[in-house]
Amino acid sequence: SIYEMFGNECCLSTGEVIKVIGFKINKLIASICENNEVSQFSAKVELPLNFPGLYKVVADKTPYVSIEEITRKVSIGPTRFGHPCFYSPEDIKLANLTIKHGEQITFNSVEEVNGTMSVNCGVVRNNQFHSFTLPLSQEGKFYECEDDQIYTLKEIAEWKIPKCRTRIVKLSNTLHMWDSSNPLPENFDGCLILTPVYEVQAVMKFRKDIVHILSDLDVEVKDITDCYDISSFLQPLSLEDVFERTSKEFPMVAEIMEGPSRSQKPYNLLHTGKEIVIYKKYQATRVLASEIRSDSPKRHFLIPMSYKGKFKRRPREFPTAYDLDLARTEKEQLHVVATKAFDSPHKELFSVSVGDQFLVQQCQTSEVLYEGRNKLIDVLACEQILSDTYKQVLLPMYMEGGFVEVIHDKKQYQLSEICKEFRLPFNVKVSVRDLSVDEDVLAAVPGLQFEEEITDSYLLVSSASGPVESWEFPVYRLNMSVHLLSKDVHSVVPPVTKTTPEEINEEQYYMVRRYENQTLHPPPRPPKRPT
Repeated sequence: SIYEMFGNECCLSTGEVIKVIGFKINKLIASICENNEVSQFSAKVELPLNFPGLYKVVADKTPYVSIEEITRKVSIGPTRFGHPCFYSPEDIKLANLTIKHGEQITFNSVEEVNGTMSVNCGVVRNNQFHSFTLPLSQEGKFYECEDDQIYTLKEIAEWKIPKCRTRIVKLSNTLHMWDSSNPLPENFDGCLILTPVYEVQAVMKFRKDIVHILSDLDVEVKDITDCYDISSFLQPLSLEDVFERTSKEFPMVAEIMEGPSRSQKPYNLLHTGKEIVIYKKYQATRVLASEIRSDSPKRHFLIPMSYKGKFKRRPREFPTAYDLDLARTEKEQLHVVATKAFDSPHKELFSVSVGDQFLVQQCQTSEVLYEGRNKLIDVLACEQILSDTYKQVLLPMYMEGGFVEVIHDKKQYQLSEICKEFRLPFNVKVSVRDLSVDEDVLAAVPGLQFEEEITDSYLLVSSASGPVESWEFPVYRLNMSVHLLSKDVHSVVPPVTKTTPEEINEEQYYMVRRYENQTLHPPPRPPKRPT
């Protein structure tokens, strides 16, 4: 049988030995869903995995009848997506714990416990996580829990579609303007039923790349696993697989089996068959920045701390008095101009006019008369700047107005200085570009908002032959496969590291912020009007 996939013709001859290394969803067939059923007016449309948008997963109403069925059909693994949650309509009595009906059970991993294959699980009670195991033989009805997270189609395809089942999703955010090439109706914000179309991933004896075979290819095969030495095949590894290796295994030499699709340097040099040295794995800090502009889409960047350009400050905008309090620092007094009028309902508090200027001082409480009763509320103490004097005023924290910062500081800052001396978010523009790189992508951006510092996972990589520089590869944003070679690394010291700002798309930006904020408490909400 001869077929072509991704422009590569592949011949499967009679007697050819193929090692299947995985199954992967190649694309999704979507139908518009009404009342959990396919709409009778809906045509089926084909969606690629990179189809834009963010989606919420609708919990499957069909129960699983055993823990073994869940492990067979649902993805459970060490990554952030691999911890599905289920509940049982009946109590589950264990040796030292009873799982109550309806209680959310998190599935963390599958492993052998005292000779029995089991799932490591956990429940949260009174903010305490209680761990336990459930054997695969445990029977009962297990239903999916509601999931409030938001995913891309690619993440849903990889982690959230159980084998032999469809998945209903609700569009949460389109991320892009609708155009005529979009297969979904304009302004569509409903539910879709996704049916996966699979491909088989395989390696062949005399090929160094990964072969992709559509599951509907008309070819007969025979399982010879028990009578064949499978160690003679190459073992493909993703960057995530490499990152999970112990630090003692680095440095290592690898050959690329599938290179990334990115066109910019150094990724355009990473073709199939190229040998690379992977020196180490580590976590590195980046500053997440977005272009300042009123319309969308905005550009987004991850800026390394080693960035050698310099920045000048740009005015920040603050929608409430509460935001002014969050932004003030001991280092300097915050000077702002009101851009929106506010009429105070209390005579004890100040009414703001457009153009009023203030120096922000501190947060405090003040007594106001409300419906005949005295009530304490949070206020922001400021000095109003008049023509020849200053006036002490109080602004209610709940005030929804508008303020823009007045910048007196003309200093040029390094990135590390900004992160040390000021609170993020912080507005800047590049005043001196980074001369150590061929093209500084930040220099052409008229204004940037530094949003937050994040920590990300990287591999330090160079070419294996005559390396002159090494690069940081983002583990979770670079899609490539390698296999390890049993070669010695000539030098364990990597050449000079070339670190440049990385431009990320809107979906990657959303994911970076989501993963980072999972470990943080949400900021407190601004105070409301007294009631």
